[in-house]
Formats: sequence, C-alpha cells, structure tokens
Amino acid sequence: MKLFNLEGKTALVTGGSGGLGQGIALGLAEAGADIVSVSRGSSQETVDKVKAIGRKALDIDADLSDASKLQEVFDQALSLTGHIDILVNNAGIIRRTPAKDHSDKDWYDVIDINLNTVFLLSQITGRHMLERGSGKIINICSMLSYQGGINVPGYTASKHGVAGLVKAFANEWAGSGIQVNGIAPGYMETNNTAPILADDKRKASITERIPAGRWGTPADLQGAAVFLASSASDYVNGHVLCVDGGWMAR
Repeated sequence: MKLFNLEGKTALVTGGSGGLGQGIALGLAEAGADIVSVSRGSSQETVDKVKAIGRKALDIDADLSDASKLQEVFDQALSLTGHIDILVNNAGIIRRTPAKDHSDKDWYDVIDINLNTVFLLSQITGRHMLERGSGKIINICSMLSYQGGINVPGYTASKHGVAGLVKAFANEWAGSGIQVNGIAPGYMETNNTAPILADDKRKASITERIPAGRWGTPADLQGAAVFLASSASDYVNGHVLCVDGGWMAR
C-alpha cells in the first residue's frame, strides 16, 4: 500500500469547494496529502473536513478565469508547505443552450475557465514540478471529451481540448518525472447535472444505459484520483481514465 501513500505531498485542487472537487480533495487527504483548495467563493467546508482528517489545508478564493491572477494563486498555494506535488484541474462551468442560440459570452466564459485555465495553471505548476523533477497533474475531463452532448457546444469543445492537453503535456514532461493524466467522470450527481436530474424522463434514459445501474457520486472518483496522484501510476502517462459505471462500454 506504500505505492498509494501521499504523506508529505501537497495537492492543489481547483473547484474544491464542493461536488467532484471536494470529493477528490478528501480522497487525497485520506491518502495522506495536504490540500490547497482554490474556488470562486469559500472552500471552508472542504478545509474543515481535510483538517478533521488530520491534514493541513488552505482555502484560496479566486476567479480562475482571470489569467492575470493565476501566478498569484500558485504562489499563495506554495505558502502551505512550500511545494506542490499534485495538481488537479477540476474547476469548470457549463452553459446549456442549443448551438444556434449559444451566445459569444457563454462560449468564451466556458472556454476561459474549462480550457484556458487548465493550460495556464498546468504551465505554471509544471515549471515548479520540472525544477523538482517530479509531479502529478490530473485533468478532469468528461464523457464529452469523446462525445458531442446536447445543447453544450462550448463545454464539449473545452473538454475535448482538456483531453488533448493531457496528451500534449505528457509527451513533453513524461521524461522529466512528471505524469500528466486525466479522469473522465460519467454521469455524476452534482450541481452541474441538476437540470438533467430534474428531468425524470432524461434521467431514466441515461440511467438505463449505465451498466452499473446508477449515477456516480464524488466519492466514486477518489480511488482513481489517488491512483493517478501516487507512485502507483509512475509509468502511466497521457491516459484518460473513464470512471463512468461502464457508460463508454455500451
């Protein structure tokens, strides 16, 4: 089990205030990592839960779509332990509008936070990891990294791009001791999927296709995140791991 031990490691998790981000942060903390949670708004609940596990935690309130603030966010994250060993690019938004009505603002808002921030924060953190000769970057992708979805053209484009960045960074950094991989969650019970969950007919049709027979929860991502953040995945590079109850197998 030493392969999965994250003691002495510090993880920077974006969008860690709730949902999938909080679930991942708590999973990493349970494995021994200290946590820096960055969200627009307070991550105090996550911080309190991490501290209750016995790990250090820091809450950073920041608008990650503002590229000019990302270096400052990273520098602040360093104040917890002086090093960042794991980056989880989880923060994301979704705008549900048919393609013919998808506004410029919706498009740019989604691309800014879902794709541009992933690239820029990975670049900033990667420089730190390259100096140290080790690190783990985990990008949260989506089933829409593979599929087209309905009424979410900006989100789909962004998540295809995030999966591409996994491969692009892995090609450059794998030889320097940095593993860059992704997790593609299936249908998860979160705020982002609330409109679908409220549509009984659509929810039922989706559930029927999932071999596991249920939607996922934030806790379902914890094992995958710990694996990709730990020494157990030291020879895993450029891979997107589907945690989807079998959705992609249908």
